[in-house]
Amino acid sequence: MASITFKGNPVTLLGNEVKVGDKAPDFKVLANDLSEVTLADTKGQVRLISVVPSLDTGVCDAQTRRFNEEASKLDNVKVLTISVDLPFAQKRWCGANGIENVQTLSDHRDLSFGEAYGVAIKELRLLARAVFVIDSNDTVTYVEYVSEATNHPNYEAAIEAAKQAK
Repeated sequence: MASITFKGNPVTLLGNEVKVGDKAPDFKVLANDLSEVTLADTKGQVRLISVVPSLDTGVCDAQTRRFNEEASKLDNVKVLTISVDLPFAQKRWCGANGIENVQTLSDHRDLSFGEAYGVAIKELRLLARAVFVIDSNDTVTYVEYVSEATNHPNYEAAIEAAKQAK
């Protein structure tokens, strides 16, 4: 499993670590209208999945804004941001911040995504910061588990991986 810290303290990640070359695990999360969303809902597209602990924190805010900006420049790439924030809070945050190019999804109900991708933090019931790129055939082509949850991911590497995925 990936080893990460949150504010310098080691935390326990639940689920299975995902690696490049793996078949992307399915998951069930909630959209802002409370409808269920699964991996199959974006089948045939490249997916860049940005995982954040909470949109209401500085690094998560910046990460989501950065991928929102980049999403408009990426052809045939669906950018998803997943956190355990309630769907209502995600919708409010997106509206207040002009976020229109990424889809925010909530893993609050079941931690389905968090456990499937090995990013559920047991001690905090939050998701660890991570980025995954999944190609149109549902193969994982890029993985970054950010070693310190309060640090930024490698935006350039993730964006380049999304551009290269088919």
